[in-house]
Formats: sequence, structure tokens, C-alpha cells
Amino acid sequence: MHDHAHSHSPVPGQLNRAFLIGIGLNLLFVTVEAAAGIATGSLALLSDASHNLSDVASLGLSMVAFRLARIPPSSRYTYGYRKSTILISLLNAVILLVAVGAIGYEAVRRLQNPVPLQGGTVAIVAGVGIAVNTVSALLFLKDKDKDLNIKGAYLHLVADALVSLGTVVAGLLMLYTHWYWLDAAVSIVVMAVIVYSTWGLMTDSLRLSMDGVPGGITVEAVQERAREIPGVVDLHHIHIWAVSTTENALTAHVTIAPGLSGDEVTRVKHDLKHMLESFSIIHATLETEYNHADEDVGF
Repeated sequence: MHDHAHSHSPVPGQLNRAFLIGIGLNLLFVTVEAAAGIATGSLALLSDASHNLSDVASLGLSMVAFRLARIPPSSRYTYGYRKSTILISLLNAVILLVAVGAIGYEAVRRLQNPVPLQGGTVAIVAGVGIAVNTVSALLFLKDKDKDLNIKGAYLHLVADALVSLGTVVAGLLMLYTHWYWLDAAVSIVVMAVIVYSTWGLMTDSLRLSMDGVPGGITVEAVQERAREIPGVVDLHHIHIWAVSTTENALTAHVTIAPGLSGDEVTRVKHDLKHMLESFSIIHATLETEYNHADEDVGF
């Protein structure tokens, strides 16, 4: 029993355009920020430019995963390349945490040995970063809860906007107070925010890559909903896993009441199919068995 409707999936054309715009804007900003860092001798701008470059790579990976997921199944890959969306989502989470680790290392070092910075230039360049990353993040806002890769891209961009905001505040304060340690202090606060927001993406991606039950679904909930369907006695031997970041699969045995006519069995199958769609389960293999009967019928 299968349903291939994707009414809750992101729109391909819009997302492809969002990825291209996001990559283009961030590449342009990385170039400007790196040039400003070299011109002013600001290590903060150079390190932030390298961090933004990792996000450009992350956006590129997310776009690749999105396109791979649309490749039709083959005799060797019967689900196609949909699983790549989960693996790349996990990779994106790791990349972001590694980038945060690099920021943290530099922040601790700067707390111990503050470096004089041109606060005004730092604030101006970081202000441009806020605009670029906010615009890019808004491109993915609507679809961020529909796909882990889109959520990863969104979190990367929001994290960059937060880093830039912290840099603007630190730059302005340093301009007037010469408290150069503020650059590192703000970075540590922002780093904590990024880790908190990324940890969920990391654990979700890791669980799905190990064929764990996707978030928002429990075996007990599926059983309870199934038993509410007239004609269904029980649902057991249940296995639920993610085919991609937007599609789930299920195998199970369903015990149906004895004495049902062919039309009634068809109705039970239809009702089960509709119920499973509410859990984003669009690939379902159900083995039916009649209560107190030896005959098994698969559908």
C-alpha cells in the first residue's frame, strides 16, 4: 500500500531558487568580509569569513541532497537516493558544531590576550553580515519544519546572523570603550546559543540515520490510531523508519476482524492508508491476518 502525494513537501522550484540565492549572497559576503579582514588586519573578520565559507559549503550540500532525493529509484537503490538527505543533514550538523568549536577556541584565546581591533570597521562589515544572513534565512523560514536539511540550512544562517549581531555590538562598544575582550565574550555567548539550537538537529539526524523512529511518531500512537479503525483488531510487529527527511516507511502485521467482505477489507485498507498519511508514512507494507484464523493475506 503506497501513497506518493507530497502535499507537505517543500516546492522544488522555490527551494532550488532559495539555495542558489543563499549561496550567491553568502559567497559575495565572504569575499567582502575576507577582503576587509585583510585590509584592516582583523582576525575576527577573517575567522568569521572562514566560518561563513563553511556555511556556503553546507548550503551547497543541502542543495545536493535535495536534488539527489528526486532521483527515481533503481534496481540497486529501490528507494532512490532519498537517504542521502538524512546523511547530509547529519554532516551539516557536524560541520556547524566543528565551526562553533573553532570559534570557541579563538574566543578563549582572545579572552586571555585581547587584540586591538578597528571597532567601527568591524561593526559595519558585521552589519552587512546581519542583512545578508537574515535575508538568506528568510528564504528557508517557511519550509524549515518540513525537512531536516532545510532546517539545517536555516539554523546555519540564523547562527551567522547572531554571530554578526554580536560582532556589531562588540565592535561599537570597542569603538568607544576600547574593551577589546568584548569580542571574545560575545562570541562565547553566541556559541552557546548555536550549540543549543543545533543539538536537536544533530540528534534527530543521528537517530534517522540509524533507522530510528522519526520525531513526532511513536509506535504506540500508530497502534492506538489503527485500533480505532472499524474492522482493525490489532497492529503489531511494527517497524517505522525514515526513507528521507520528509518521507517515512512502515512494515507491520494488521489483524482484522473475521467475516469481512471484500469491499469491507478494501475499506479497512483505505482507512489505514489515510491514517498513516497523517504520520507522513507514505511507504507502508502491511501483512493482514484474520483474527482466530490461519489464513494470512498480504497487501
